[in-house]
Amino acid sequence: MFPPFDPERDERRRRPIVFARGQVPVRVLIPSIFTLIGLCAGLTAIRMGIEHRWDLAVAALVFAALLDGIDGRIARLLKASSRFGAELDSLADFVNFGVAPAIIVFNWALDDLHSLGWIAVLVFAVCSALRLARFNVSLDATDTPAWKSNYFVGVPAPAAAIILLLPIYVQDLGLHVPRLTPLVLIYTLAIALLMVSKVPTFSGKLIGQKIPREYVPPVFVLAAAFMAVLLTYPAATLAIGSVIYLAVIPFSAYRYRAEERKAAKAAKAQSPKGSAPEEPPARPEDQIIRLRTKP
Repeated sequence: MFPPFDPERDERRRRPIVFARGQVPVRVLIPSIFTLIGLCAGLTAIRMGIEHRWDLAVAALVFAALLDGIDGRIARLLKASSRFGAELDSLADFVNFGVAPAIIVFNWALDDLHSLGWIAVLVFAVCSALRLARFNVSLDATDTPAWKSNYFVGVPAPAAAIILLLPIYVQDLGLHVPRLTPLVLIYTLAIALLMVSKVPTFSGKLIGQKIPREYVPPVFVLAAAFMAVLLTYPAATLAIGSVIYLAVIPFSAYRYRAEERKAAKAAKAQSPKGSAPEEPPARPEDQIIRLRTKP
C-alpha cells in the first residue's frame, strides 16, 4: 500500500520512451499513415467541390471519415499512441471536417448568397476548430466517470461534416426542395451551433468492446452488408443515416440526464449518513467583520 520512495525509479517512469539507436518501429508509423491518407482524401474533397463534382466530393469526405474512425483504434491496438499522432489527427480533422464540408456546401448552394453564404461557412469552420480544441483539452481530464465516456459533448466534427451534406444527398435522390439556398444557410448554422453546444450525443465507445463469440459472424455479415448498401445506394444510405443521427440526439440527451441523476443518487447513497456538510473556509473579510462586531 505504501511503496518506498525511490527518486530514480520515479525518474525512469517519467522518462519518455527512446528507441534504440534512434530507430522507430514501423507499427508506430501506421496510425499516422492512415491519418495522412485521410488528410489527402479531405483535400481531394475540397478540389472536387471546387470543380462541382459533388459525388466524388462526398465520396472522398466519407472515406476520410472512415479513416478517422479507425486510425485511433489502430494506434491503441498496436500500442502506437503518441503525442505527435494526436496533434496530427487533430489538424487533419479540422481540414477534413471543418474546411472541406464548408467549401463543398458553399460551392453547391451558398455561393448564390455571396457574402452571407460565406459568413455561414466561416461560422461552421470556426465552430469545428473550437469543437476540436475543446475535445483535445478534455482528453487531459482524469476524473471523468466511466459512464460519461459513452457520450460526446456536442456533435463531433466528423459526424457534423457528414450530416451537413444532407441537402446534397436529398438532391441526389431527386427530391427537389424549392428555394433550397435559405434552408441550407439555416441548416449550416444549426449544425455549427450543435458542434459547440453542450448537448450530449452518443459516442459508442462503450458499445461493442467485447461481444459473445456466437455474435462474431453476424457482426461480419452486417458490416459487409452495410458497406455493400453504402457503395450501391450512397445517397440514400447517407441521407437515412443523417436523419437517424439527428433524431437520436434528443434521446441521447435524455439518457445522459437519466444516467447523471442515477450517478448522483449513487454518490449520495455512498456518502456517510448523518455527516454534516463541510463548511467552507472562512474568508479574511468575514474574520475582520467578526472581530469588529465582537463585544
